[in-house]
Amino acid sequence: MEKYAYITLRDKPDLKEAAAEWFHSKFGVPTEAYLECMEAYLDQETEYGWYLCLDGDKIVGGMGVIENDFHDRKDLTPNVCAVFTEDDYRCKGIAGNLLNMVVEDLRSKGISPVYLVTDHTGFYERYGWEFLCMVQGDGEPDMTRMYIHR
Repeated sequence: MEKYAYITLRDKPDLKEAAAEWFHSKFGVPTEAYLECMEAYLDQETEYGWYLCLDGDKIVGGMGVIENDFHDRKDLTPNVCAVFTEDDYRCKGIAGNLLNMVVEDLRSKGISPVYLVTDHTGFYERYGWEFLCMVQGDGEPDMTRMYIHR
């Protein structure tokens, strides 16, 4: 059984630049946008955090929490965003462990429910998420699925 470390960015703030670059490489969102959100979290301006799975020193999975993940339902907040696991590490429970970590961390701070947008069906339900509604992504021609974790 592989041993991975599941951390928040507050546990290892020295990973901020590497994490921002890692997320940028996966989604193409500017590194500066990730750094801005991460710095607000590290400076205690928000409890919307960043969560990583490490294999040694290597980031192999991660996700964040932001106010709104680029959709028209500004009332559905906060949103899990940037959910990604490296190909070689998929099907090992990493994303599920991170999702559970996010929900529990936020719940411990009185933040619930939590939302996320995705095109996936069947995956998030395994971790207690429920389909809520369709939302319009900013600049997207098609509607996207919105999930809730209560």
